[in-house]
Amino acid sequence: MVAIQNSSHTLTPETTLRDIIKTIPSEYFEKKPLRAWLSVLFSLTTAALGYASIAFSPWYLLPFAWIFTGTALTGWFVIGHDCGHRSFSNKIWVNDLVGHIAFLPLIFPFHGWRFKHDHHHQHTNKMGEDNAWYPFTVEEYEEGKGLISGVYRLIRTRFWWIGSIIHWANLHFNASLYPERQREQVKFSYRLVIVFAAISFTVLIYTTGFLGFINYFLMPWLVYHFWMSTFTIVHHTMPDIQFKDKDKWHAATDQLTGTVHCDYPAWVEWLCHDINVHVPHHISTGIPSYNLRLAHKSLDENWGQYMYKTKFSWELMKDIGDRCHIYDSEKCYKTFAEVDAKSV
Repeated sequence: MVAIQNSSHTLTPETTLRDIIKTIPSEYFEKKPLRAWLSVLFSLTTAALGYASIAFSPWYLLPFAWIFTGTALTGWFVIGHDCGHRSFSNKIWVNDLVGHIAFLPLIFPFHGWRFKHDHHHQHTNKMGEDNAWYPFTVEEYEEGKGLISGVYRLIRTRFWWIGSIIHWANLHFNASLYPERQREQVKFSYRLVIVFAAISFTVLIYTTGFLGFINYFLMPWLVYHFWMSTFTIVHHTMPDIQFKDKDKWHAATDQLTGTVHCDYPAWVEWLCHDINVHVPHHISTGIPSYNLRLAHKSLDENWGQYMYKTKFSWELMKDIGDRCHIYDSEKCYKTFAEVDAKSV
């Protein structure tokens, strides 16, 4: 649903992101080292509790332990996410160090993700540019018939939850996908991840066996990717949110109205550092995660009538999976059934 309420500001074609940013109190952009490090301590503690629960749970409680641990690890990603946007610390080396450490247990290359994610923020919901849940056009779908379109159909329907794994594998381990100036950092990050994985997986399997590898790594990692896939598709994909061609795209309008605020269960929000309070993050990546709720409240007071708000449910995911398939310039999306019927 889209929330409609009184707003003290009007969004026009002349409105800029700077105009919107000016309505957010400046203190919400301030980095607070104590808050940042307490977030690290919190995520370390919850992940430790998660691994302890895996170690001591009987087999019938293991799924709950995996879910808790994987969700706690998603909080590690959010800390690295702040580092990638330089909103964790004023020191670049601290952001890079903490970001790499936070991403290592997730087997996620920090710099490769950082560069691609920055590109997503610069071109959110822009056709031909955005790299996060980019919708195929009819032509792209027809040209990719076979493996590519088959995988696309999977992640756009009931298997959306593997989308993050495919994105991770395709984009972050290939330096040729990046400009020359970024390639050394990209290579450093993915080489570090590969070395870490080789050592940690070997030790884990040697000490706990292959079953231990499944329990302590694979299952929590799949839960982490479930949340990554779910969070990111919901952030910008709704049956009535339009991707725009470059000549029709407008930064202020499409960042504000094309980003979704979704309420999740409190324990998920808690473990994941409010990353789903996402509209302020697309207005400015400089807002630390611990200030997102305050910034959201400010935006809601000033621009609330333009903000898209919803609540997580399996019905929501079914609606996205049933309707948000192929790009349509007039009605946002066509379904696979509509496209397939015309191609017969």
